[in-house]
Amino acid sequence: MEIALKIAGGTFNPIQLNFVRFLIGGLALLPFTWAYCRKNSILLNRYDLLRCATTGFVIVVLSMSLYQLSIQLTQASVVAIMLSANPIFGLIIGFFFLHEKLSRTATLALALTLIGLLVIIDPFHLSNPVGITLGLLSSIIFGIYGVMSRVHSHHIGINGLSMTCLSFLFGALELGILMGLSHTGLASFIPQKFASEFVNIPFFQGITWSTLPLILYISVLVTGAAFGLYFLSMDEVGVVPASLIFLVKPALAPILAFFILGEAILPRTIIGIVIILIGSMITLLGEKIAYRVIAVFQRGSNTDSNDIE
Repeated sequence: MEIALKIAGGTFNPIQLNFVRFLIGGLALLPFTWAYCRKNSILLNRYDLLRCATTGFVIVVLSMSLYQLSIQLTQASVVAIMLSANPIFGLIIGFFFLHEKLSRTATLALALTLIGLLVIIDPFHLSNPVGITLGLLSSIIFGIYGVMSRVHSHHIGINGLSMTCLSFLFGALELGILMGLSHTGLASFIPQKFASEFVNIPFFQGITWSTLPLILYISVLVTGAAFGLYFLSMDEVGVVPASLIFLVKPALAPILAFFILGEAILPRTIIGIVIILIGSMITLLGEKIAYRVIAVFQRGSNTDSNDIE
């Protein structure tokens, strides 16, 4: 996904691209949502619509706008790796706000994921701190979105795909309103160095027969279908198994970015990916693995203590 967005970013304004992909992605899911609601006699009240609008604002206006900007500013492979950590951030958010239990497995996976991200980002030698920061914020907010989507879909009584569709459409509408404001006098308050991204943002400019296949791929497949199926699978098998897809992302994205975009694969990136994958596997394989890993460190600590004595 990040590679396609990086390529499209050379033609489209990043906010415009974000608006188009979620508008089309939401419309692609709308027939399935309509059929589901009719089949289950679901009528949305104003509070349900407010929940959808809030969730849409978080994912489209906040998380994915930051995400697209970060892709433009730094390596697509690094942004992909950071986004793959969002299930871990979701665990933290669930712990603090939903009082969900944070098991020893989740704690260890969280620690390893954060270590892996620090290894990849290398905060002491940042070449593009703005892009990295935006990507990290996007991943954290995506974790918030994941929790909100689950909670609100249960309140409303709809499945994950329907919640995804409504969130996308409301988020695109909200982003479209903000884009409209960029054509008014309010845009004069935006600093000049940000004018190219946030002033007079186009809506559909640049969409031609030559760019349409890329737009449809980004919007229908990697946005509508991918997000919808992810949250639909979360309904069926649970959060952790559904997050298996994020195990593939950090390993595959740097390789594809190397061959397609020519992005270098640094040794620290490989090390960080391995650490993150270990953390993710611990989450999937359960408590036994966590206890074994912790036991190794405890034995090592006891050995050090004996040596000192």
